[in-house]
Parts: sequence; C-alpha cells; structure tokens
Amino acid sequence: MTISESPRIVLRTRGAQVVYPNGTTGIQPTDFCVSAGEYVVLLGSSGAGKSTLLRALNGLVPLSAGALEVEDGTTLRSAAAWRAHRQKTGMVFQQHQLIGRLSVLANVLTGRLGYHGALRTLFPFPRADRIMALEALDRVGLLDYALKRADELSGGQQQRVGIARALAQAPCLMLADEPVASLDPASAAHVLTLIRDVCKADGIAAVVSLHQVDLARQFADRIVGMAGGAIVFDGAPQDLGSVALERLYGRMTSAPARNLSEHRERAPATLRPRMSAGTT
Repeated sequence: MTISESPRIVLRTRGAQVVYPNGTTGIQPTDFCVSAGEYVVLLGSSGAGKSTLLRALNGLVPLSAGALEVEDGTTLRSAAAWRAHRQKTGMVFQQHQLIGRLSVLANVLTGRLGYHGALRTLFPFPRADRIMALEALDRVGLLDYALKRADELSGGQQQRVGIARALAQAPCLMLADEPVASLDPASAAHVLTLIRDVCKADGIAAVVSLHQVDLARQFADRIVGMAGGAIVFDGAPQDLGSVALERLYGRMTSAPARNLSEHRERAPATLRPRMSAGTT
C-alpha cells in the first residue's frame, strides 16, 4: 500500500488509561486507532473494559492518563476541542436513551443540539436541521413514523431512531455501546447491518462493543478483543481462533449465552476515574 493509499486515522489513543478512585482499573494503558469507514467491534466478556474504552473515546469516561488525538493530530485537552469532537461523534446506546413522550422527529433533532447554543431548546430548529433529521429517518426506514411518539415504537425501531439521531450529527465517528443486547436475533442483525451500511456509505468510522462472537465475525472489518482492561487481540475476524477466544473468555470457545451477555462493565455510578496531573 502506498502512502497515498494509507487509511485516514479518525481517532487515536496514546497510553489511554482509566483508573477509578477505589483503585479499580477500567482500562490499562492502551494504544488504539480507528480509520475512516472502518467497522471495528470491541469484543470481550463483562468487565473486560469494552464499554469503558468506548465511552472514553467520547469523553463520557475521562482518562486518568494518556491522551486522545483526532485526525488532524490535535490532542483533546481543552473544552473547545472536546466540544468539536463530540459534535462529530454519534453515540448509539444499549437502552436507546430516547424521550418517550416526544415524537420520533423531535428525538432525532436532539442530535443537532451540539451545533447550537443552549437557547436553541427554547425555539424551533432551523429548516435545514429538520430536513437533515427527516433524511436520517428515511435512511433507517422510519420516515413514516416521524410524528409518532417514541415510546410507541418497538425496541428495534427505537434503536433505529437512535441511529438516525447519531446520523443527524453528520458524524465522522459512530460509537455503539452494546446496541443489540436487548434485541431479538433478527432485530440485532438488522440494527448491526444498518450501522454497517450507513457507515460504509458515508465513510464513517464505527466502533461497536459486543459480547457475541458470531455477530462480531459476521459484521466486523476488524475485531479488538479485550480482557482485564487490556487489548489482547487485534485483527481480522477470520484470525479470531480458539487461542484468542480462550484469552478473551477463559476456557470458553464461544460467546457467552445471550441471557448472560447483557451485563455491563460499569463502575459504580458514584465512582469517577482518578485524574492524573495535567489531564483534562
């Protein structure tokens, strides 16, 4: 591959580490990067550090040490740099995080809030924003549901609203934290296909955390396996063999059963990562 053909790095971590005040390590010092248009799956058991790493990529979990860099080489330190990064980073959550009493369209429009000041919530969104939101709903197949209340939709449909909300941000990076853990297999495949297709079409980098090995192999361009807060595998899906799986799951050679896969690796809500000197 020539230099001109090298993939464009959208985000990179350098020695990123999260340690909670009680001494628990969320992620060990980690170097990680994702390229434009790449579909990366973070794979591992509960407590492996997948959600911590994924949320650190958007500043939802602050780093204790190390740094995050965006594609122009800027290190994310200042509040302004973080705002600009979050503006272009779409987030899809496991539990959808929709406002049930509001319309589907109103929920998608919240993806545009990062482009406006706080006073925007007191006034109607500009026409251009409404058009972007409707186009996002059309792409996920929910344009006809724009005026329905969000809580009237099925779980799979609500997750598609969450994807549309992320798309309304016009992101260069999409993060999805266990987006299919609460969905049936057919809906899960539909949601992961949708994320992959829209990201490939738009050249958006995607980082998706999953428990299920079969889904990771089916959808990922690259699998990043985690155990004990560290990356223990980083490669193509076809290279994820029994040795790598044993490092991820111990003696298990397949993903945990679905009814065991919905636990989240989260520190207690009262704990925040310990910040090192100079970390912002």
